[in-house]
Amino acid sequence: MDVSTGRPGANLARVRDFASEARSAGADLLLLPELWLHGYDLERAEEWAVPLGEGGFAQMAALAREFSLYLAGSLLERHAGGGSGEPSPLPGGSWRGVRTVSNTAVLYAPDGTLLGSYRKIHLFRLMQEHRYLAPGDHATLCPTPWGPVGLTICYDLRFPELFRAMALAGAVIFLVPAQWPVRRIEAWLLLARARAVENELIVAACNRAGSDGQVTFPGRSLVVDPWGHTLVEGDDRERLLIAQADLREVRKARRYLTVYEDRRPDAYRVVKRET
Repeated sequence: MDVSTGRPGANLARVRDFASEARSAGADLLLLPELWLHGYDLERAEEWAVPLGEGGFAQMAALAREFSLYLAGSLLERHAGGGSGEPSPLPGGSWRGVRTVSNTAVLYAPDGTLLGSYRKIHLFRLMQEHRYLAPGDHATLCPTPWGPVGLTICYDLRFPELFRAMALAGAVIFLVPAQWPVRRIEAWLLLARARAVENELIVAACNRAGSDGQVTFPGRSLVVDPWGHTLVEGDDRERLLIAQADLREVRKARRYLTVYEDRRPDAYRVVKRET
């Protein structure tokens, strides 16, 4: 999806079209990119942010109900407190003590029920997220008919510890909404496949396309199976991608390559060596 920064009405209309197309195609789950409603308009983050259950979150719930889809993506959430509690510098030299806006991924059920929310833990300094957003402090698994679904966002892909923790807790699918720039596209493709292979599960990663005037986003959304096979991969155009993922492959991969049984967490410690 080519997200129009600061134009929520236009973005919502496009998402509605995608939801209708997904329903007509028989899809069960629709994954949207990171900050799909307002774009990467962090300087106006406090203006765009709303509590869970309001604004864009309520619109996602309504779309899930209308089109009978599981629906996931990330939005700016306003909440009470949170973050590090340390002062955060703002443009113009102003300061505030506690940041109360987070980049939050959500998953809604076809009846509009919120199955889980996740505040982005790893804030991306190259795009100044740490100046405007409060980080999350825990992972989230959502209950679905397929099994637990783990929510992550963009930069999280570079932190395998988060994914492994959710996999050990039972995750069978990871959802990754993103706005990943074109200059690091090879890392995007590599890391999505790596997170699927090392945890022997399915990764669905939806990246933005288009440009916000400063940064170009290449799309290349993809779904990867537990063996590392790419089930579908897009290009730089805005369009709906559909993949059929077989959850039996998760069980098959884990029986064949017993990664979880062969782990040695007791040995994963750094030994200081004197020279």
